[in-house]
Amino acid sequence: MRHGGKILADQLAIHGVRRVFSVPGESFLAALDGLHDSGIENIVCRHEGGAAMMAEAHGKLTGQPGIVFVTRGPGATNASAGVHVARQDSTPMIMFVGQIARAHRDREAFQEVDYRAFFGGIAKWATEIDQIERLPEYISRAFHVATSGRPGPVVLALPEDMLSGSAEVPDIPARAVQPASVCEDQIDALLERLAQAQRPLVIAGGSVWSSAAAEGLAAFARAFDLPVAVSFRRQDRMDNRHPNYVGDLSVGMNPRLAQRLREADCLLILGSRFGDIATNGYELVDPAAPGKTILHVHSDPDELGRVWRPDLAIAAPAPDVIARLAGRAGPGQPVWSGWTRAARADYEAWTQPVPTPGAVQLEQVMRWLSDHLPEDAIVTNGAGNYAAFLHRYYRARAFPAQLAPTSGSMGYGFPAAISAKLEHPGRTVICMAGDGCFQMTLNEMSTARQHDAAVITIVANNGRYGTIRMHQERHYPGRVSGTDLFNPDYAALARAYGGHGEVVERTEDFADAFARAEASGLPSVIELRLDPDMLTPGKTLSETRAEALAGA
Repeated sequence: MRHGGKILADQLAIHGVRRVFSVPGESFLAALDGLHDSGIENIVCRHEGGAAMMAEAHGKLTGQPGIVFVTRGPGATNASAGVHVARQDSTPMIMFVGQIARAHRDREAFQEVDYRAFFGGIAKWATEIDQIERLPEYISRAFHVATSGRPGPVVLALPEDMLSGSAEVPDIPARAVQPASVCEDQIDALLERLAQAQRPLVIAGGSVWSSAAAEGLAAFARAFDLPVAVSFRRQDRMDNRHPNYVGDLSVGMNPRLAQRLREADCLLILGSRFGDIATNGYELVDPAAPGKTILHVHSDPDELGRVWRPDLAIAAPAPDVIARLAGRAGPGQPVWSGWTRAARADYEAWTQPVPTPGAVQLEQVMRWLSDHLPEDAIVTNGAGNYAAFLHRYYRARAFPAQLAPTSGSMGYGFPAAISAKLEHPGRTVICMAGDGCFQMTLNEMSTARQHDAAVITIVANNGRYGTIRMHQERHYPGRVSGTDLFNPDYAALARAYGGHGEVVERTEDFADAFARAEASGLPSVIELRLDPDMLTPGKTLSETRAEALAGA
């Protein structure tokens, strides 16, 4: 006989789970007991939102579901931000939620929530387990749903009386999900369509990537001399230093790349859903009349044809298709070689730093990181205008090198960095954060210290919610409301947590500050004091306001 928590923990171990993230709650004490001697590491977090984001980042890195445990009511609602990230980013994740006792349902008992209703719109599957005997069945299905087709988050609610009960129940063995097979005829058909193009563009994105997929994409691009762009915050799908890499289709994208997307006569979309960010709100390519051949590879057959009606669709994981494409011989000197070289030249020009005001120039910090970080470094970020500098000036290495939310969730970068450092303790892990972004999850510094995750966080401090201020100045110039921030001394705060803290007020001081942070072996914060007029890589706050006033 085993209690429900032991059955659950055993089932997780069967599915290869090595680490879970949690904020403890009395509603799932039996699960905590089950984890006690399971051999599964339990990372104790300080907020459910941070815990869920750590689990989501683990799913991004490994391709296996990140596991998070949270308590009922406010615990689950706090964690919903991480579930939303996993949904929009197509990341496999399973969240276990403690629930009230079954006999108390529908009385608005303490912290009662209907999790099927609450998470139904953002989780891939949300349900509640009423019978202890069915725990292995539900957990087995959760792993299947989280990883099959388009990956995503699953939420399983665990009534506390069910979880603490005991039963004699057999385990269900883990079974590997077999991806949809790709035949050579499909690859032939894809290449035949591609060969008819004059101005092709490959767009790589999506989730559940691998270093082999990144290498395969690079080999395919080289053999066929194809220009490769990536979707929003998927820059590690191919080494950005590769001569066929031409940039990212993202917020504030290179205008020349945007024009190439308009002019392309054939798009080969590998893994990406190719949504509104990549198409600038569907203005660069119209789903109703794209005016170009679309070859779409995606793991979920329901995604193919949902927004874009492809001329050729392959329902299979992009890495599987890429592996076959990488084995094919290229066409020698294709007609589009000049198009590819011009696209790469556009990217090279775009990444040359444009000076911004102030003694600390964020563009120069990004280029320094790009030039000096180790080959296997991992860089994370959340949301904010500071991220535009990272995406534009930092040349991401091949997977895994970037963890960032395509959902645009603030606060993501720091918990993601902790998760990355736990998974890859020997690698340098950098979190780029804004002053507003970092304050959303900086309490996880305790988690980093407790579990020896020596990440280096670089805080771009301009004293405001920069992205919102940018839009505010464009639409209501000079009418500042709700976007200025009071900030702590971030370096002192890091030291208070037992970490290492630095303040940088001149660009030339950054390299030495970084060396000291790295040598400390502790979770570190380097605060960059930025000029308040610095707003985006291309415009100052003053220029943005002046343009808006002139156009009013």
